[in-house]
Amino acid sequence: MSPTVLQQKRHQQILTDVVRAYIETGEPVSSRSIVHRHIEPLSSATVRNVMADLEDAGLLFQPHTSAGRVPTAAAYRFFVEQVAAQATASPADLLWIRRELAAAQTPEAVMERASHVLAAVSRGLGIFIAPPLARSVVEHLRFLLLPDGRVLVILVSGGGVTRDKLIRPERPFQQEDLDRTSEYLNRHYIGWTLEAMRADLRKQLEQDREQYGQLAGTALILCDPSVLGDVADRKIYVDGAAQMAASPDFTDPQQLRELLEAIEEKDRLIALLSGCIESPEPVHVELGLDKISNAGKHLAIVSASYSSKDQVQGTLGILAPMRMHYERVITAVAFMAQFFSEEQEGG
Repeated sequence: MSPTVLQQKRHQQILTDVVRAYIETGEPVSSRSIVHRHIEPLSSATVRNVMADLEDAGLLFQPHTSAGRVPTAAAYRFFVEQVAAQATASPADLLWIRRELAAAQTPEAVMERASHVLAAVSRGLGIFIAPPLARSVVEHLRFLLLPDGRVLVILVSGGGVTRDKLIRPERPFQQEDLDRTSEYLNRHYIGWTLEAMRADLRKQLEQDREQYGQLAGTALILCDPSVLGDVADRKIYVDGAAQMAASPDFTDPQQLRELLEAIEEKDRLIALLSGCIESPEPVHVELGLDKISNAGKHLAIVSASYSSKDQVQGTLGILAPMRMHYERVITAVAFMAQFFSEEQEGG
């Protein structure tokens, strides 16, 4: 792409108009439609010349000789970086999202409703990934001994989400030992993640093994993140597969089947959204996802992480056709990430 083309304000404005028009209609955009849409009075000849420059720069392409132009991934990238990233959420959207989430009766239902809201906003797939147990912020812990010697770990995390996991400890315990350990942990480590809790327990044990030996040792066994939490343990809520399948952006049945198969693989969805964790931007946008399927070149992902005490807890986002209303999607994703961060903090 030629950098000089987009240094010209008129080229930027016309490219923005073309992207907006194509997002709205899904039809190749003609110079005449841009003349009617553009605020500044322009002739069709001027617009055609600018659109030809943009095509030469790899920002537009013409699917047929007699057709108008269609944005490329580079055009969408410009639009996202220069236009959509500056957008603010509409009051109507914020009110609607709050009402939708407030209608859910349990923390789990809120997560499920979140994926539904994201799907509705994007006309694509709404994805919500809860944190693994090891990264959950502990509000309350309890251990229950089962007759076969296994221990049921019950964890209430930020926002009131209840998680449980059956483990088989490396040594036998009595219920009295488990009660004493949970009482100690609930007294000293509320608001900590299991990972941070384990690190501190190990530190305490190294500093004063005589005082903390048995109690800390038991807690380390029962709160082992490698046992309690991994990728497979993460709850993932997905909504919108039916509308993805009905999207006019996918006309090849084989590509659509590959895409739907990829959607069903939770590990792949988790890996897709993990890019937002390393991103310096509050909302991460990735355009063109060839790595998930042949249909991926038509897709984009918009994602964000939600946190507690500066530690990433989980991620949420959308997977949708590249032709989407980026301003609405980006602001909705940002707002919902903030909402769940506040929920994790108990706000």
